[in-house]
Amino acid sequence: MDIIELIKVIFLGIVEGVTEWLPISSTGHMILVEEFIQLNTSEAFKEMFFVVIQLGAIMAVVLLYFHKLNPFASDKSIRQKRDTMRIWYKVIVGVVPAAVIGLLFDDWLNEHFYNYWTVAITLIIYGILFIIIENRNRHRIVKVENFKQLSYITAFGIGIFQVLALIPGTSRSGATILGGIILGASRSIAAEYSFFLSIPVMFGASALKLVKFGLHFTGTEIVILLTGMVVAFVVSIMAIRFLLGYIKNNDFKAFGYYRIGLGILILGYFILLG
Repeated sequence: MDIIELIKVIFLGIVEGVTEWLPISSTGHMILVEEFIQLNTSEAFKEMFFVVIQLGAIMAVVLLYFHKLNPFASDKSIRQKRDTMRIWYKVIVGVVPAAVIGLLFDDWLNEHFYNYWTVAITLIIYGILFIIIENRNRHRIVKVENFKQLSYITAFGIGIFQVLALIPGTSRSGATILGGIILGASRSIAAEYSFFLSIPVMFGASALKLVKFGLHFTGTEIVILLTGMVVAFVVSIMAIRFLLGYIKNNDFKAFGYYRIGLGILILGYFILLG
């Protein structure tokens, strides 16, 4: 693999690490970036790469929240271990809707929605929704301030919002955080629950793509995949910490404006190009 290809992969890893956690759509950005930065690989590999690279980002969550999510930690009491298991039960409940729909319609969604038109339109639509919902919820009463207060019904409801993220440009974190806020969760709990939901969702999505692609990688393909995952992992740690700090004193409207602006730029670019 030459230096140009390596730089492309590093850049894609940075984009993935940043956009996976900020509510601006990682898949959407990856599709758009790939329009301008073409990897010198097969189309089958690229389709798999853009999903499996997210494993690097997911491992950042595993590292940062390992103790909180580990029900077997020796320094936890029996009660704390039970509370940790309840978090996992709620994660499983929240994963079900997207897992079912994703398994049934994965190929159909890829065929019909993985394009810049879909990305641009969903960026704009959900950007507007972010602004509207934040304005409406300016004086809202938060009902869920910790995971004990997060009911299984609310967890399932947030999981339904996550289904929206199967359309590229929506943003998985954006859909689940937005859903959590609508259903009464604080921004911090909505964000953390979104992080936790990503673990089984992205492991499952990556496994599905790997099975479809097969495990017959060339040496170059292995280097590309591992490099992208490592870069995404490192950048994700910084992005998660930034987001958690940001939402302590800010709402998500800034991300809404960013999405609208980016969506308009994308539409304008491709309309002029066409």
